[in-house]
Amino acid sequence: MRTVLFCEHAYAFGILEPIADVLKAKQYDYVWFTTKALAPKFPFKDEPHISSMAELRKFKSDCLFIPGNYSPFYIRGYKAQVFHGLAGEKASHFKVRGYFDVYLTQGPYFTERFNQIKAKHQNFEVIETGWCKLDVYEKNKESYLAEKAELLQKHQAKKLLVFAPTHNVSMNCAPFLVAEFEQLASNKDYLIVVKFHDLTKPEVMTAYHELAAKHDNIVMSKDPNISKLIYIGDLLISDTSSVVYEFILLDKPVLTFKSKAENILWDDAKEYSGLTEKVEANLTLDAYKDQREKVIAAYHPYHDGKSSLRMIEAVEKMIVEKGVPKYRKMGLDRMIESLKIFNIKNR
Repeated sequence: MRTVLFCEHAYAFGILEPIADVLKAKQYDYVWFTTKALAPKFPFKDEPHISSMAELRKFKSDCLFIPGNYSPFYIRGYKAQVFHGLAGEKASHFKVRGYFDVYLTQGPYFTERFNQIKAKHQNFEVIETGWCKLDVYEKNKESYLAEKAELLQKHQAKKLLVFAPTHNVSMNCAPFLVAEFEQLASNKDYLIVVKFHDLTKPEVMTAYHELAAKHDNIVMSKDPNISKLIYIGDLLISDTSSVVYEFILLDKPVLTFKSKAENILWDDAKEYSGLTEKVEANLTLDAYKDQREKVIAAYHPYHDGKSSLRMIEAVEKMIVEKGVPKYRKMGLDRMIESLKIFNIKNR
């Protein structure tokens, strides 16, 4: 199976890497595609990669695995949506734009929702596989834990706290918690690692960089792949971000501020205050452990590190049963949109 790992944004690298590992083990032909704007950030320099639509056409793919919202309809092969998060409370997560032949869902909650949408549209498949991004924990857990031990020793800390808010202005808690983090940093038992989305407002980033300059136990992460932080963190502080679910799936406590999630099964603060006290309570009491089990069962009950393999096998089965599509059939408006997004900028 000739496969394209399709990247529009930097977060796609970490999501698709486990699929690349399986393709490599199977000795399948594959190539990474990045937009030209993203190409300088491509981290796997020894991996096959291209950045032009002309080269992509020549590759004659059987499948494109895509964690973004759009696809180049005119490229050969199945367009497989693999998702870039687990934010089931966001309406955009379930917005069907017509770009994909198959939605490879993470767990029963997502599968049920997309099957409901499929009943209306009847122009795509829904197959539950688990989420490829989470396979990395099974592969890298030993090296991740070793790095955590090194970080805690370096900063003479006992707990690693991850602050990873959304970039969405209406939901982002970061602008309102600067003073709270200043107070939290006075406890040197905590190493606070701040991970901002690339689209976070510059003034918010600046405020936290200034905090980090004043407190040696606040560190600004530059790694585009948040998977490692999720695995080594003892507690996540966030708001309405899909990172919340990734953290919960590892059965670890989460503290959010004014989350917009529909069904909150973790500690959510209704005011931008009390950070220090809430951090201590979550680390010591962990009152939401039973609730986390419900999230894990609904969102991602797979713990075998084989979601990427299931994704590949799902598409292989489609190829055997239906052959390989030459292009994705779409409405004229979506075709024009796709051409504008990909063809003009990435000739």
